[in-house]
Amino acid sequence: MELLARISKGTNMDQIYLPKSRPPGLEAGVYVRIEPVQKKTRFTPYYCNVRALEPLKIQVIQDIFDFIQTAENILITGSFLEKGFQFNDIDIVLINSTGAGLRLFLKEKFGLETHIISMNYDTLRTGLNTDPLFQMLLNKFVAKKRVFFNIKPELNYKLLDLHLLKSELLIDNFDYLSGNEKYKLVRNLFAIKIFIAGTHISQENVNKEIERYFGKGTVDSIRSNIVQKASFIKKYKNIYQELSNKILSRIKNEKSQ
Repeated sequence: MELLARISKGTNMDQIYLPKSRPPGLEAGVYVRIEPVQKKTRFTPYYCNVRALEPLKIQVIQDIFDFIQTAENILITGSFLEKGFQFNDIDIVLINSTGAGLRLFLKEKFGLETHIISMNYDTLRTGLNTDPLFQMLLNKFVAKKRVFFNIKPELNYKLLDLHLLKSELLIDNFDYLSGNEKYKLVRNLFAIKIFIAGTHISQENVNKEIERYFGKGTVDSIRSNIVQKASFIKKYKNIYQELSNKILSRIKNEKSQ
């Protein structure tokens, strides 16, 4: 429970007066903790490719901004920004802050699991230029302060090879993965594919490329976990191997130069 009271100046000791009609648990003789009331600054978030959010999500974002006062900037991203409440956690990029205590705060107040990425602006720019999955993550975000990214793609084939290996999990673990897990692995593979092709990375562009290759309605079928295994895995292996061969070939060329 929480009560607000003003410190009054006394002759020998300053004092705080509490009303007698107060909630149970604050009886005379009970030890309490006295803390100053923090004046919270309400921020107007900067929305990038986010059309609308539910009021509860807006409240969560404002509470994060209020809790982390020292960060140079805060970016909220990931599935939390998608319509509805199908997200598993909330992804937060903190610029020049560790976010101490934030995980516990969000867990206790909202029951949310939190994935925190701490970095500076230079690291952020490098990630956006070289990592298609990071580009995908930050294609849509809500920021505490207005920010713009001038992305200049740089093809780091060793990094792309490492990311591609993660998508191989779909082939051997198809029967054990949920629809959302399958979609994430497929999405990552096609994000790498269009990154190499020089296409702008967004969820919309990735989904279009998935359906261009597998057929219309594939994205919904994957997410709903009703995609037909045999035909899907056959085509998935083909595109995976094609992409893997291209990346390995570029790595070999770089070594020979």
